[in-house]
Amino acid sequence: MEGLIFYWSCWAFWIYLTFILEKQNPFRVKLATIVLIALILSNIQFMVGEFEIQASGLFILCICYLFISQEKRGGIIYFFICSFIITIAYVTFHLFEIFDPIWIVFKKEWMMGIALWYLAILLQKTLKGRLIIIFAGGMQGEILYAYILNKFQFPYLIGEFAYLDVCSLTALLLAGWSTLENAGTILQNHFHFFEKGKQKSS
Repeated sequence: MEGLIFYWSCWAFWIYLTFILEKQNPFRVKLATIVLIALILSNIQFMVGEFEIQASGLFILCICYLFISQEKRGGIIYFFICSFIITIAYVTFHLFEIFDPIWIVFKKEWMMGIALWYLAILLQKTLKGRLIIIFAGGMQGEILYAYILNKFQFPYLIGEFAYLDVCSLTALLLAGWSTLENAGTILQNHFHFFEKGKQKSS
């Protein structure tokens, strides 16, 4: 069922932001609001000229552009270069799926998610940067792919649940990788805390 990964990951993230994350976190309310709006807009479609767009995908793209606009000029340029690389990879995968589907050896969402995950790790160092280029590049890829299909009179819903599933799956993989990257620091702080406790008790 398309959209299942998106819904499960969004609700899990919203529950974490609302009930688990410390209330003093400055990004808690903003992120929870973004997730809820994306969920609400996920079943709304509208037409722009010849193209049909799902509202949640366009909303996510606008949020990504908002985050990118807060960077310095050099950072903005680099973000757009990275998102463009993701866009080309996204469109290329879809076109290969049409012209030579035999190389899709297992579920395409997982193949695309792993490919985008690897690219994001190579292109950006922070989890925030990786998520931005994945969601922005993926949505830009949707628009470009729809434009190509429109040349052949093939209808295509931009930002459909397949896109949301791929981006959500990639985001989960990136979050897991970020946890592994920071595991050393977390464990070091954890053991350092216990060592301090032992020294005080002695």
